[in-house]
Amino acid sequence: MTDTRSAAPAAPPLAEVLAAAHVVSIPTRTRFRGIAVREAMIFDAPLGASEFSPFLEYDDAEAAPWLAAALDFGWAPQPEALRERIEVNATVPAVGAHEVPAVLARFPGCTTAKVKVAERGQSLADDVARVRAVREALGPAGLVRVDANGGWSADDAVDALAALADFDLDYAEQPSASVDELVEVRSRLRASGVSVRIAADESVRKAEDPLAVARAGAADLLIVKAQPLGGVRRARSLVIEAGLPVVVSSALDTSAGIAMGLHLAAALPEGMLAGACGLGTVALLDGDVTASPLVPLDGAIEVRRPDLDPALLERYRAAPDREEWWRQRASRTYTLLRS
Repeated sequence: MTDTRSAAPAAPPLAEVLAAAHVVSIPTRTRFRGIAVREAMIFDAPLGASEFSPFLEYDDAEAAPWLAAALDFGWAPQPEALRERIEVNATVPAVGAHEVPAVLARFPGCTTAKVKVAERGQSLADDVARVRAVREALGPAGLVRVDANGGWSADDAVDALAALADFDLDYAEQPSASVDELVEVRSRLRASGVSVRIAADESVRKAEDPLAVARAGAADLLIVKAQPLGGVRRARSLVIEAGLPVVVSSALDTSAGIAMGLHLAAALPEGMLAGACGLGTVALLDGDVTASPLVPLDGAIEVRRPDLDPALLERYRAAPDREEWWRQRASRTYTLLRS
């Protein structure tokens, strides 16, 4: 398991953590990563709202850095912010091409879009149609990225990216699952003259060694998320050590979690951000925990902590059995962190 202790040097007592916790269940506007309802534990912490929201299928060991991040962001001072606003991209789920304009309308001012591809049950033709629709909507000056979430084999990734390269891609995020496959895909694309940069996401945030992808030459840039990397300070240190440009992204967080990502992007040294960040995903939720959500305005989001809204926390409060499930999960993960 990735060492997360440096992200939370002085964790508050478990009783205090649980007393500050609210468990919410918020519908998504469109299924994303197979998710129709996003569950999260939100903390009304001393230094501001924070979030613990590892996906439901993650075991306690994989969830541990997410809790370390939540405790660090809610109970410890953060690195100095070097930026007041962060440019963000639109995020287009695996919708039909005809739905693309409506999705992009939720991201006002965004001139970069990340498009989900390699969705289970869909074809390359579906991906091509969706990416074409995004390119047409953004025009030639817009940036189009694709994200396969490791869904292609190396052979399929090379074929698919050769077909999608016609749309002048900014980069392809995690086309295949393993570091070795990323090395192969990147090498074969270059050899065939296909100019598509490779970005690594899962190979960073789910790896025992987050820096392995950089050492292997498997990617041109990294996608980093504050929660799974143990928090703002630890993620910032890893980025600096890796020495590759990065895009800070989210994991379908509420505004409480997005604030953590914004603070990470704002704290990175000059020249390390590789364009718009993937932090506009509150627009994919059909609800939030604050009356002032962190959503794009003129293509960017202000770096701030949202004030939690008691009425919204109650409106989206999870069912009692789900609340108990999250409290037990947090307790087990807390014990694992402290050990």
